[in-house]
Amino acid sequence: MRLDDHRQSDNLEDRRGSGSGGGLRLGGGRLGLGSIVIALVASYFLGVNPLTVLSLLSGGGLPAIEQSAPEARRPPADDPMARFVSQVLASTEDTWNQVFRANGRQYQEPKLVLFTGATPTACGTGQSAMGPFYCPADQKVYIDLAFYRDLKERFQAPGEFAQAYVIAHEVGHHVQNLLGIADKVHQARQSVGRAEGNALSVRMELQADCLAGVWGKRTDSMKNILEPGDLEAALAAASAIGDDRLQQQGQGRIVPESFTHGSSAQRVRWFKRGFESGDMNQCNTFKADRL
Repeated sequence: MRLDDHRQSDNLEDRRGSGSGGGLRLGGGRLGLGSIVIALVASYFLGVNPLTVLSLLSGGGLPAIEQSAPEARRPPADDPMARFVSQVLASTEDTWNQVFRANGRQYQEPKLVLFTGATPTACGTGQSAMGPFYCPADQKVYIDLAFYRDLKERFQAPGEFAQAYVIAHEVGHHVQNLLGIADKVHQARQSVGRAEGNALSVRMELQADCLAGVWGKRTDSMKNILEPGDLEAALAAASAIGDDRLQQQGQGRIVPESFTHGSSAQRVRWFKRGFESGDMNQCNTFKADRL
């Protein structure tokens, strides 16, 4: 990726080395270590967002947290990975500000939080084991940069555009939140069974993949950021974190009804759809007959 002369975002928050603080209180009830372990196991083997599991265990919807976050600070100027992440975030800001203005709306830029190990969020305690995630309650994207090592070594998906795709996907969830899609899906899941709820989650995640593709196309058109092999790197990352591949690696079998993010083929297909069109209106996975 060509980002050397591109601006950095003012919305980066560095909590690395701050620790996570004490316990957490969700939905009015305090959750212990055992609940967190259950959530992490569900995340690894079933592909379920641990924050969703914690929400269910606490008996609530989107959980409220009674815990203060560490003091926000800027990352050091000589940190190349933080600089890269900040530049990618800035590119999402430029792209989505433009898209929202063109549709008569105002884009609210999310914060991106760098952390190590664990950190408090408005959705519960975020853990590195969750991978990168978005919390709609505080409109922040969270990432432990160690995930990029896993992306390269464990998932065999190296490359800067693969790393950028991860951020763009989580920002896609922020776009869904601003458009009211996240609330509608959350409400719909309250009235259906597990399989139907998982199917809604798949459509939600594939739409975020498509929105990441829109970002990639529009950012490249504006700033010519892509180099040979970059698109293939992003597609490799999308494929590497498909539910079918993760389940095969984690438990030796594939259980489609437990998918929450979509298969490798689906994730690649919807990222490509967004990238080829550059049009967020092409990302309506909820009305698609074929995912």
